[in-house]
Amino acid sequence: MMKFMQNLGKALMLPVACLPLCGLLMGIGYLLCPASMQGGEMTGAGPLVGLFLVKAGGALVDNMALLFAVGVGVGMAKDNDGTGAIAALTSWLVITTLLHLDFVAKLVPAVAGDANRALAFAKIANPFIGILAGVIGALCYNRFKDTTLPDWLAFFSGKRCVAIVAGLVSIVVSALLLFVWPLLYQALISLGETVAEMGAVGAGIYAFLNRLLIPFGLHHALNNVFWFDTIGLGDLQRYCAGITSEQVSWSLGMYMSGFFPCMMFGVPGAALAMLQCAKPERRKRTAGVLVSAAICSFVCGITEPFEFAFMFAAPLLYTVYAILYGLFTVAVVYLGFRAGFAFSAGATDLLFSASLPAAQSTWLILPLGLAAFAVFYCVFRILILKLGLKTPGREDEDDVPEEKGATVKDGSFAEIAEVVLVGVGGRENVVSIDNCVTRLRLEVRDADLVDKEKIKAAGVRGVICPSKESVQVVIGQNVQFVAEAFRKLCE
Repeated sequence: MMKFMQNLGKALMLPVACLPLCGLLMGIGYLLCPASMQGGEMTGAGPLVGLFLVKAGGALVDNMALLFAVGVGVGMAKDNDGTGAIAALTSWLVITTLLHLDFVAKLVPAVAGDANRALAFAKIANPFIGILAGVIGALCYNRFKDTTLPDWLAFFSGKRCVAIVAGLVSIVVSALLLFVWPLLYQALISLGETVAEMGAVGAGIYAFLNRLLIPFGLHHALNNVFWFDTIGLGDLQRYCAGITSEQVSWSLGMYMSGFFPCMMFGVPGAALAMLQCAKPERRKRTAGVLVSAAICSFVCGITEPFEFAFMFAAPLLYTVYAILYGLFTVAVVYLGFRAGFAFSAGATDLLFSASLPAAQSTWLILPLGLAAFAVFYCVFRILILKLGLKTPGREDEDDVPEEKGATVKDGSFAEIAEVVLVGVGGRENVVSIDNCVTRLRLEVRDADLVDKEKIKAAGVRGVICPSKESVQVVIGQNVQFVAEAFRKLCE
């Protein structure tokens, strides 16, 4: 199970790499176009450019679930074959179509009259379904890519049957979700109603659950309870409408304020800790992901690039991360800092929402932010080092030290692949070919044919045999090109 989760985490890095772009575009766009948040008129070229950038960034963040489906489908498929992505896309289209609110209401008319069940299916296109579709697509590819059918169906043999199988599996999954999905949503809404009666502690519990449920897309149910008028609250809705705390039964903004110090300062602090804990030879590459993710979080409160970079590889750390959100939310409620957002808890929303009537003591973001930065940094650094967590830059593929004189020169990838192929016993001995960040991962039929010394003659950094059927050749950052050359030789 742990290996499956680690593979899933690795696969998610591909779509996650797309998200920093949307964060930067939307952050710049909102700065140029505050009217898109506040509902005012837009005049002049600046706001129009801002709106253009907001929409461009929104094209990615609004379709994040679809990116996850395709990315996981490719990333978890053997050989990273694109057929896995097609199968994942097929699964996504089947599930989201069969469980779309309009269609579900035709199948089960009672859904239309049940607000909670209707809400569940209205939010079916979420990251959890995207990841589920990706897993279905990849598993179907791995299982059925070599299927041989009778002559009269031979056209659909091999990879051509994978998408068909994924579609059939998705029909069964959709039938199950038809009953399971609204039950999950209803349970979360009931939980939200209970939490709402607990004051500041309840706000902290909500913030904790909000982060904890993000990988499954179920946080939308809680958000609708606390942010919108699902059960009579509507913290976000009323805050942005200019209502004050005197007009409602709770301290307006208490279910949003705690996210600001965490997203603006806590995430950058945690990202710095991850970067410093990364292996020295990988810090430069890791910085590209973490620094951009930290900027996204600070500017406009988009945290997914950061969260999906480690949530599956280090679930314990992600749970602690969610707990920190809860603790800071409780502290913020008691200290009296009140801020709101229309999009998310970034600097842009803080700037433009601070003038609304319900805003209180927004200057506290500075001491709260410094505290969040320090706490997130220390907690992440201590846990990563003490527990040996595999956060970005610390993955297993770099555990082998580089051998002296072992280098892989650009332009010699085919030559390296030829030497490695001879060393593993020839193409007839190769069962499967894969690669991670730095390693060529091979499965072989006969381990006795593997000659480590011949493989090392290619100038690689190391050779590992974790099992009798598995050979891992440590290439380095250029492993993708060696793997492609190796596949061509085996075709």
